[in-house]
Amino acid sequence: MSKIHMVLQGKGGVGKSMIAAAIAQHKMSKGQSPLCIDTDPVNATFEGYKALKVRRLNIMDGDEINTRNFDVLVELIATAENDVIIDNGASSFVPLSHYLISNQVPALLQDMGHTLVVHTVITGGQALLDTVSGFAQLASQFPTECLFVVWLNPYWGAIEHDGKGFEQMKAYTANKGRVSAIIKIPTLKEETYGRDFAEMLQERMTFDEALAMESLTIMTRQRLKIVRTQLYGQMENTAVL
Repeated sequence: MSKIHMVLQGKGGVGKSMIAAAIAQHKMSKGQSPLCIDTDPVNATFEGYKALKVRRLNIMDGDEINTRNFDVLVELIATAENDVIIDNGASSFVPLSHYLISNQVPALLQDMGHTLVVHTVITGGQALLDTVSGFAQLASQFPTECLFVVWLNPYWGAIEHDGKGFEQMKAYTANKGRVSAIIKIPTLKEETYGRDFAEMLQERMTFDEALAMESLTIMTRQRLKIVRTQLYGQMENTAVL
């Protein structure tokens, strides 16, 4: 049975493509060959990772999103023997979510022997409340056939509101039963770990590609190796992954 990993969050620039790339790399490190798909009509960041062989799915007709183009996505998923990883852009968040729910795609996938796993992102800083609201919206609208993985991204600040961390917030406690796992992206010191990780992401490099680059300093590669170990370790302990 294949798992369909879909990264969904209505807020842009919160790390969706980074998460999609991390999931793909983790699976490849275990000898798997996931099918990677980028449906972002504006910023196809995930497609930029050439080592992941990401397939770009065009969902536009002229300047408008044509939700019928998502039918192609379902056809790709239906025949997939390996896990599928889908990165979706903020601009197509509402159309795709509506398409999946109104066409009862999660139940359809379950009938095909697949499981839909929705990955969503919570960030600190100004986008905190928007991303928390986005999670609550997804959890309330998507049917029980879906599993959820929440990624906490502290890049823009602590994930905390009124003295409460995410797991103490009402949005989580009310939907706790829907969440299969919470993955915490490491808090990275800006001048060292943060800079190295950001530069790797900017170049759309995988961890393996970066660690094989002799042009990078020994300590840069060491720090990237530590970040990879921290991320992979959490994913390894997440049954749904």
